[in-house]
Amino acid sequence: MADTTTFQPCVIPVLRSFDAQRAAEFYQGFLGFVQDWTHRFGDDFPLYQQLSLRSAAGLACVLHVSEHHGDACPGSTVRIAWPQLEAFQQSLLAKNYRYAKPGLERMPWGMLEMRIADPFGNHLMFFEEPPDAPGSAGG
Repeated sequence: MADTTTFQPCVIPVLRSFDAQRAAEFYQGFLGFVQDWTHRFGDDFPLYQQLSLRSAAGLACVLHVSEHHGDACPGSTVRIAWPQLEAFQQSLLAKNYRYAKPGLERMPWGMLEMRIADPFGNHLMFFEEPPDAPGSAGG
């Protein structure tokens, strides 16, 4: 049986940003991502960084956020499987972040989703499978 306590991403999305301070405020301050590392080719060059978010269940989401022109197209959407989505959503609402008050939506097929737009037009769609879905704890 597969180990479900850790996640080694086989794909790491790259999202475009235009302002390191606003990216930090959104991804780290609001969503709770941790900055794993950064790279700049020199002073006053665009920032490229890796951010990660870990759940209480040990799952991780890894994103690369880049200010480099051509690295990614603004307006992209990333789907992120996330356990205990309602608790995560409530923790975000408790932060009273001025620019986002994410809601939850139960899809007709049973999946729970929370959509959030970052300051650069990218969309993060966190989702949780229904308990009776194949591969879930209840299925």
